[in-house]
Amino acid sequence: MNTTLDTTPAGPGLRRAVTGKLLFLFILGDVLGAGIYALVGQLAGEVGGAIWVPLLVALLLALLTAASYAELVTKYPKAGGTAVFAQRAFGKPLVSFLVGFSMLAAGVTSVAGLSLAFSGDYLGALVDLPALPTALVFLTLVALLNARGIKDSLRANVVMTVIEVSGLVLIVVLAAVVLGRGEGDPGRVLEFSSTQSPAAGVLAAAVLAFYSFVGFETSANLAEEAVDPSRTYPRALFGGLAVAGVVYVLVGLAVSTAVAPAQIADSDGPLLEVVRVADVGLPGWLYSLVALIAVANGALLTAIMCSRLTYGMATEGLLPPVLGRVLPGRRTPWVAIVVTTIVSMALVLSGDLATLAATVVLLLLLVFIATNAAVLVLRRDRVEHRHFRTPAVLPVLGIVSCVGLLTQQEAGVWLRAGILLLVGVVLHLITRRSSRRTADLRDEPVTRTADPR
Repeated sequence: MNTTLDTTPAGPGLRRAVTGKLLFLFILGDVLGAGIYALVGQLAGEVGGAIWVPLLVALLLALLTAASYAELVTKYPKAGGTAVFAQRAFGKPLVSFLVGFSMLAAGVTSVAGLSLAFSGDYLGALVDLPALPTALVFLTLVALLNARGIKDSLRANVVMTVIEVSGLVLIVVLAAVVLGRGEGDPGRVLEFSSTQSPAAGVLAAAVLAFYSFVGFETSANLAEEAVDPSRTYPRALFGGLAVAGVVYVLVGLAVSTAVAPAQIADSDGPLLEVVRVADVGLPGWLYSLVALIAVANGALLTAIMCSRLTYGMATEGLLPPVLGRVLPGRRTPWVAIVVTTIVSMALVLSGDLATLAATVVLLLLLVFIATNAAVLVLRRDRVEHRHFRTPAVLPVLGIVSCVGLLTQQEAGVWLRAGILLLVGVVLHLITRRSSRRTADLRDEPVTRTADPR
């Protein structure tokens, strides 16, 4: 039996141009994004010096759901990701739409938050520009690169991923320099905050750390553009998460060793504290530039996901068909890119970075629950090609872990996410009504000219 999927693009579909290496770098770059650069200080405030512990816990929780994505993506390699999986599993248009819309809402909200992060303190260390106009210009540039094509976007991702990984590795090296001078305190890596129990501190910090690992799910929307996804996707997914996890744990150990938790608990640029303490002649503005590249990379990759998800939902009939239009030459979903960028611009004007980030996490946890459930439901569905298969216990544990993390979210975040989902319901009803009217208009002339017999 031939187990390799057809990689020849047909009709107006997307071009299969993403190799296994590009997919690995896509996942690694999306996970190693702005989260670790901004959240280390908050992790220290929650858990104390043992920053690496919640990072490791978050990695294990992310791997549970990643296993479900590996099975579903290799089983149904089509753009649209979770929305497609939910439609196949549950067969309920409203459920399918809300799952896809939750993913889409999380994506455009994340892009908006990252644009605010880009125009914030890190950029302020380089040049004094007004935050909101800068964020809007940044979103426009991201959209233009996205529209050029998936290969051009992923080539840019390769460069930015190398830079952001180098920035994190540099923190580990600088901490080693501090330790080599007889400074720092390696014993801090086993110290927990005295303000609460270690278990409570790790759980609270794990919710924050989980934000640093989300991003792997966006790769599901590249399935239709991946070369031989049944073989390349699982390797890229687990490889990307594993490398990111190792880097994160090393960064957590390094930061705790070099800097006391109290010094970074309230810092907007916690990794800059390590640069300052190391004092090896590296200017702070240079490291700020590295952080900006990391933020820009995360925004680009998430924007790619949003446009591909919108395209996939349109081709599945969950969104208006106009969103499925692609550029004739470059074959990129240009209408979806324009619309998702406009929505992100609106969100930039609606809230701050902390609120947007918390909303992203909650929405993605809902998506992950649906994905883990879809794996179990679709076990009865058979396909003709070989695909990855996860042990049944892992999706169950994935659902339990997501529910546990949801219980840690604040009421205000639930309210904001609820409003977004309500907007989704309204959009779904409008789309269905429009589809019915279109179908009635198409049937009308057939009824008038039908054979009376």
